[in-house]
Amino acid sequence: MRKSFAVARKEFRQIVRDRRTLMILLFVPTFFLLLFGYALNWDIRHVHLAVDDRDRTPESRSIVSAFVNSGYFDLVASIDEGQISAAMNGTDVRAVIVISSGLGRDLRVGRLVPVQVIINGDNANAATAVMGYSLTILQNESAKYQGRLAMAAVPLLSVEPRIWYNPELRSALFLVPGLIAYIAMLTAVISTALSIVREKERGTMEQVRMAPLDAASFVAGKTIPYFLISLVSSMVIVVVAMALFGLPMRGSWLLLLVAVSLFLVGALALGLLVSSIADTQQVAFQLAALVSFLPTLMLSGFIFPISSMPALLRAVTYVVPAKYFLIALRAIVLKGAGLSVYWTDLVALAIFAAATLALASARLKRQWV
Repeated sequence: MRKSFAVARKEFRQIVRDRRTLMILLFVPTFFLLLFGYALNWDIRHVHLAVDDRDRTPESRSIVSAFVNSGYFDLVASIDEGQISAAMNGTDVRAVIVISSGLGRDLRVGRLVPVQVIINGDNANAATAVMGYSLTILQNESAKYQGRLAMAAVPLLSVEPRIWYNPELRSALFLVPGLIAYIAMLTAVISTALSIVREKERGTMEQVRMAPLDAASFVAGKTIPYFLISLVSSMVIVVVAMALFGLPMRGSWLLLLVAVSLFLVGALALGLLVSSIADTQQVAFQLAALVSFLPTLMLSGFIFPISSMPALLRAVTYVVPAKYFLIALRAIVLKGAGLSVYWTDLVALAIFAAATLALASARLKRQWV
């Protein structure tokens, strides 16, 4: 045991001297605990709600107040029938309550009244939760009038749910676009990062520097093949998903190609940035997986709703390119929306790609000299 304690003391000294290892041992577990603890949240809150109130009576306002006061919904707009389609095509509204005229009069005389709830079905899990919340809220609101009129337990308010874009609430239509983003990001970042670091490990980088080749040409030559391969792979995934999982294609193939291309350029630039930091393939793989796997899976809205995350994590999601790609992808594939709905997301992808590419190029040029 004395020899074991001697080895242990030596190892402790080495760990204390190696600040990188010490940071990994102390910081990474805490980081993962905070990230998973706050991001892994199946509760759906702050659902953006719009109201088409055609009755405008105290009874209709009471229903709207019940939704808002439940804590699950945030009222963001009052709209009319002609604005529902435009509101649901965007990302600002996730549900619309349609209150028909005459609701107040019918409730006062004990007549059954339907309330339509239109739900955005591009996220099947969220849509199911919103439908459940709506049913519970309207049942509680109905109980007020049943007690007031001394009626039997027959609900006066009935829910007429209408799911847009995914009426069957098939999880495949929600998961497949996210998988496209996840697979494309992971493969593009890792392949590009390992490609350049491999040159460093083999010692051929010095030979490349001696060749009549500038850094920009070298980087372009390294990334163009991976861009083309990743682009073909992404489009193949879309076609296969359409054939096997019934993924619809309601929008423009050209706009889909533009969105995928912008996303891949950003992913490849991120891989270049990783390659400028790492010196070995092992480190490059770990860094590439960290910056591509976790943000795309946890902070993009792929699985966990961003609206339910704490404010700090919601702020972090603004620098996650997969967030914008998923909005554009679902708008094109599931909704068939026009460019006016998601052009800001395409601009965000372009800004991320340009900024990351500029930073990676600057670092690689500095190493090239």
